[in-house]
Amino acid sequence: MKKRNLQLHEIVKNQLSIPAKLLTDYHLLGLHEAEVMLILQLLRFSEKNNDFPTPSELAHFVSFDEKQCAQILRKLLQQGLLTIEKNEQVEPYSESYSLEPLWEKLYTTKQENSESEDPIGTIFILFEQEFGRPLSPFEIETINTWIDDDDIEPSLIKAGLRESVLMGKLNFKYIDRILREWKRKGIHSVQDARKASQPFHQNQQSSTPNQKRDTSFYYNWLEGE
Repeated sequence: MKKRNLQLHEIVKNQLSIPAKLLTDYHLLGLHEAEVMLILQLLRFSEKNNDFPTPSELAHFVSFDEKQCAQILRKLLQQGLLTIEKNEQVEPYSESYSLEPLWEKLYTTKQENSESEDPIGTIFILFEQEFGRPLSPFEIETINTWIDDDDIEPSLIKAGLRESVLMGKLNFKYIDRILREWKRKGIHSVQDARKASQPFHQNQQSSTPNQKRDTSFYYNWLEGE
């Protein structure tokens, strides 16, 4: 009996504190289960006084390899959910991962199930669903550039994604040219894009009357390519 009580004591003692909001709202930030698992491993390593575990160390405790661990870490850094902090007050200086940006986004942003409440968080999910794979660091950076540097509305980026799917040209170069063409034409909303493409829609309908595909965004901005 004493041995069993000792085992239970060790089980209770060896616990990891996890914010419940991470488990309920992670998908609203565009995170997948593998990324959440890696975040949990970062928390566990931190509890063991290892604030900067390597991808190799992390890979020992997950079902994906070292390369995938490194890719997920880069994705979290580029999405602004993870930062690397340097302590230069001691020699040699040390580095550590900080999840404060993640907690800040989880607890200071209104997270509802409505896409309009969190339009940016769903963009990465939609892109990965359409491409059928995790996005590369370069692709994540491209989306962030559209949002932050080019100031393109998330709804318009999603419209560009759908346009490329309908055109059968699912690649970032094509989507980028769609968005830049819309910007050049002064199109800043989905409604404007629909109006601009209306003549093309009518031509398509008259030439292919039996076409049943959804063409609400069907406009070949790169016609003649």
